[in-house]
Amino acid sequence: MLKSYYHKGVIEAGCDEAGRGCLAGSVYAAAVILPQDYENPLLNDSKKLTEKQRYALREVVIRDAVAWAVGVVTPEEIDSINILNASFLAMHRALDQLAVRPQAIIVDGNRFKPYSGLPYSTIVKGDGKYLSIAAASILAKTFRDDYMNNLAKEYPHYGWEKNKGYPTREHREAIREHGISPYHRKSYNLLGDGQLMLPFTDF
Repeated sequence: MLKSYYHKGVIEAGCDEAGRGCLAGSVYAAAVILPQDYENPLLNDSKKLTEKQRYALREVVIRDAVAWAVGVVTPEEIDSINILNASFLAMHRALDQLAVRPQAIIVDGNRFKPYSGLPYSTIVKGDGKYLSIAAASILAKTFRDDYMNNLAKEYPHYGWEKNKGYPTREHREAIREHGISPYHRKSYNLLGDGQLMLPFTDF
């Protein structure tokens, strides 16, 4: 059973991101404030859930949360500021949009950039330990999956409806054959061979 809070007696927002390791697409992050002493035995790290479970739980989180929001950082921004800073920025953008101001923040992982002077704690594998981080991981993952599924219709060569932009062998083979799309992260080693830039495709 995941824990309902890290900082006792304060309004706490859990944050997590999705898409950090992808070759293409924006990075998404979510911030979620759940009710005090909230319980839901089904909530867990989004990676441990099936797609069907994630989407069902997204609706539960949206219904039950005191506040929730999703922040997005584009591939162009990722190339400009690097993916670590982009992940922090996506979380900050999600926090900016919360209808209720948190008094503390808990973040999945081991690094974070301070936000508005609020106390924060980084928690390794926090999405499997705290409900609000698990909820944020589900929102970030499902909203990003929706985005990649839509991009897959525009650029069908890369199999984004299946790989969601991650560096699968099929994705890299498609890049090698077709070049890159405007949504690829040009600062990444897209082919896995040290080559960073490829010409844009003409679809």
